[in-house]
Amino acid sequence: MIAANKFLFIEQALEQRNQAHQLRGMYPFEPQNTVQGVRGDRQLINFSSNDYLGLSKHPLLIEMAQDYTQKYGTGATASRLVTGTYSIHQNLEQQLAESCGYEAALLFNSGFQANSTILPTLLDRSSLVLCDRLVHNSLLQGIQASRARFIRYRHNDLQHLETLLVQSAEKSYSRILIVSETVFSMDGDRSDIDALVQLAQSHNAILYLDDAHAFGVLGKTGMGLAADRAGIDIVINTFGKAFGTFGAFVACSQQVRDYLVNYCPGFIYTTSLPPAVIGAITAALNLVPTLESERHYLTQQATNLRVELQRLNYNTGQSNSQIVPLILGSEEKTLHLSQWLEARGVLAIAIRPPTVAAGTARLRFALSSQHTPQHLDQLISLIREWHESQS
Repeated sequence: MIAANKFLFIEQALEQRNQAHQLRGMYPFEPQNTVQGVRGDRQLINFSSNDYLGLSKHPLLIEMAQDYTQKYGTGATASRLVTGTYSIHQNLEQQLAESCGYEAALLFNSGFQANSTILPTLLDRSSLVLCDRLVHNSLLQGIQASRARFIRYRHNDLQHLETLLVQSAEKSYSRILIVSETVFSMDGDRSDIDALVQLAQSHNAILYLDDAHAFGVLGKTGMGLAADRAGIDIVINTFGKAFGTFGAFVACSQQVRDYLVNYCPGFIYTTSLPPAVIGAITAALNLVPTLESERHYLTQQATNLRVELQRLNYNTGQSNSQIVPLILGSEEKTLHLSQWLEARGVLAIAIRPPTVAAGTARLRFALSSQHTPQHLDQLISLIREWHESQS
């Protein structure tokens, strides 16, 4: 029988989240520059942004976005297969393919859109997906939408993955996909790409990697950990992180690109990225290879932060990137530290289940090359003060 209150299920679900200290909300944040902004009446140093190189405020990106808007207008006004493909879209895709060392590239409107629509296009009910247990939700959404069989292998446990691949050989799957990230968004650690390539080749599996948090920051000229790597079949990169703008793209073979253009609904049935975004991406793509000193500084600062947190006996997981988690476990304790830091001028958002596994709530510090040593010193000093107050 239908309940009298037809939205009772929503009320119950929200209350369940509230009781578990997992209820989400949105609170306005007004950026002043790449690493500082205002929330309410408080100025904050932002340690929760993915603007790893500070490019969102770079004058060259702003200038080219304005130039493209002036020339092409505010919107592309149609999907790519209608009239939404301009020469600027094609030129950018060619430049992205060349920069990353792949035959072809294809633009998408976001990383979530790309993963959630490309994977179902590649899979069918007779397929098998083997994915790392800690992959991003967008990858899981895409896999589940495909209705393929999927198994999560233990995080970065390639022996477990190999065992599953060996077992799969005894069954008649239409295709096998290995799905992982290169840098894991919540833990800041990396996958063993060489080993993944070897396993994929040995077992004739398609290797699908999300390189979003490495793109712009790691690899040769900052083009990511999956750039110029033979044996990787499909790479997803996004522009909303180190590139400081918006959108995503897949790097792949020309054949895979042609297939996606013809069969991928998330590409076919959506309006093309607007000219301003294409202009900003193009400017970033020209700029990123010149930022080697910024990448070196960012790596150094992340190492320093990990060392200082570990000195206080805090768990930073296996982080070896610009993403540094402080894993407290308790959602209540994590929220308390986040709120305590915000009251003292530091924004560090609490990450809680279901975004991360139960018992692994954390603050996720996302560092930028625009954070000064003084910003890091202030963060570490405050955490030390909070730590001593808990003793």
